[in-house]
Amino acid sequence: MIRLLIADDEAMVRRGLRLVLETEDDLQVVGEATDGIEAIEATRRLRPDVVLMDVRMPRLDGVEACRRLVADDDVKVVVLTTFDLDEHLFAAIRAGASGFLLKASPPEDLVAAIRAAQAGNALVEPKMTKRLLEEFARRPEQPAAGRVPDRFADLTEREVDVLREVVRGASNAEIAERLYISETTVKTHVNHILTKLAVRDRIQAVVMAYDYGLVEPGASRAD
Repeated sequence: MIRLLIADDEAMVRRGLRLVLETEDDLQVVGEATDGIEAIEATRRLRPDVVLMDVRMPRLDGVEACRRLVADDDVKVVVLTTFDLDEHLFAAIRAGASGFLLKASPPEDLVAAIRAAQAGNALVEPKMTKRLLEEFARRPEQPAAGRVPDRFADLTEREVDVLREVVRGASNAEIAERLYISETTVKTHVNHILTKLAVRDRIQAVVMAYDYGLVEPGASRAD
């Protein structure tokens, strides 16, 4: 059973999400919050597995609440927004969110994002994935201070090839086709990359690659 907390300042949105989620046998809504501060307090009290977090809320916005929860608690956060490529979503990547979805997404996408987050993966609204990566490529932060972490040196040549394709926003199927390997092999390489870089998902691997200057700006797919 995946325990959920819904954080949104609109009561109708919370009610609608609850009605959708509670039809699934493996999902249980254990609490609700109306702003970021309540979300943090409720998370520490109720210990949900996944928090569904609105971006724009009073007192404390969803991005900052996500950052604090990911840093302090063993909880996954799926960010929801009304806005297509909301400015806050770019910050949410760095805050450590495990999913990014529009509130207008089909219910099955929301359920898939929750299950992916619980499994340690990231799921991004399909039409937003490429745009988020392109936005990230256009304005990366300055490379992190100090030398590149030793864990990058642990990547094999093939794993580096796969990481470059991940940065481009390619799916496992596309990577398999481009590198002439099976999808199963791609999944294995991705898992090894995440383990060696000590990151939770492929989005965070992309962030690290940009932060340390391992990928040139504009490397994401433009097609």
